[in-house]
Amino acid sequence: MSQAANQIETPASAADRRAGSSAVRPFAGLIDAVLVQDPVPFPFAGSVSRKYAEASWTWVHRDLCPDLISADGVANGNFSAADFEVVLPEVLTRMKEALAVVAQDPEKDRRLRSALGSTEARDALPVIMMALRSRALLAKAQAFGKAINTIADDAALGVALQSMPLQDPPLASLLFHVAIGQIANPTRLITTVIRLAGNATEVSVIRMGFTPVVDAILAHAQNQLHILQPMGAFADIDLVCRSLERFHRLVRSLTGYIEFARGSRWAMVIAALTKQASDRIEPRLRDVVSDINLAMRRGREGSDRLDDDRILAAINGIYLLATMRECRDSLALNALFEQSWSQTGQALEVHLQRNLDLIRQYPADPVIGARLDAGIKMAEVRFNPEYAETLRRARAAAERRG
Repeated sequence: MSQAANQIETPASAADRRAGSSAVRPFAGLIDAVLVQDPVPFPFAGSVSRKYAEASWTWVHRDLCPDLISADGVANGNFSAADFEVVLPEVLTRMKEALAVVAQDPEKDRRLRSALGSTEARDALPVIMMALRSRALLAKAQAFGKAINTIADDAALGVALQSMPLQDPPLASLLFHVAIGQIANPTRLITTVIRLAGNATEVSVIRMGFTPVVDAILAHAQNQLHILQPMGAFADIDLVCRSLERFHRLVRSLTGYIEFARGSRWAMVIAALTKQASDRIEPRLRDVVSDINLAMRRGREGSDRLDDDRILAAINGIYLLATMRECRDSLALNALFEQSWSQTGQALEVHLQRNLDLIRQYPADPVIGARLDAGIKMAEVRFNPEYAETLRRARAAAERRG
């Protein structure tokens, strides 16, 4: 009996597997380009959930190939991609043998699913193996995606698209997923696909073999959800805004150009992703006005002091609101956005005027000055730089009079 089959007989327990989950770079980073972060409500052929890749990596280095891969090296981060390349052919052979064994024995398949933690992780193994075999092509796909950004001629872009292995959908799915991650303007890609397909209907896109392109765009849109989680005052708002903008560009490249059939899988995925992204943004959007009021209002009791956390939350909220203005066509929050946009403008104008009045009375007060500076910064984002400059001149004049 092969070593692969022997190892399936005695898989690591789920507890052992969880204890070894410190392997933060599954497969020594060779397939990072196809990994996506949870939540992954919709699986796509060209990508693998990171948690499934981590479970598979633990199974491979601990149960399947302990003689080839140092568990200590993996745990302390010393097992490199170069080390993995040396043993990879044998690793792939053992993985193939293991899957062949479990395909013939339901009990062994059940044990493998138990070792990996889920049926989904078990189903991800063939995709992981293909990614490992195609690792050289993954690097070329990244270069392909970057090159697309520089191709100005639409005909040349069409030729480049048709050079991908469309006749091999599983491989094309992997390569397009990697390439899309490098493409700044997915809309150009979709308009070229439509031109090659002859019209903009979903059926035509599928018939021409471009399903992997649409799937890859949806997978990358879905991969923004983990960044759009509920966020506190110290969230990386720049990252959140960039993720929201990326979500918008990806979704609009599809909904703005392809005619999706009512009730089709793609239409249902887009609707669900739109709802999930909106649900993550909505609570933060509802807090923007109250954050501004709490940040800009002078304390009524005791000594006045600046609440840095409130100021940061208010500024972050304004940045998020401004980003929402550009991305609202890809979200289901139009009514809430319009309300928040109007109310933040009114609240800022009231608080700025009050703080200008206060700076006239107390020109040397550092708290009032800092609060006014924050308000002017928010006005620059919410209104425009010219209005902010007018406020700065008004503040300077108020301090002189004071």
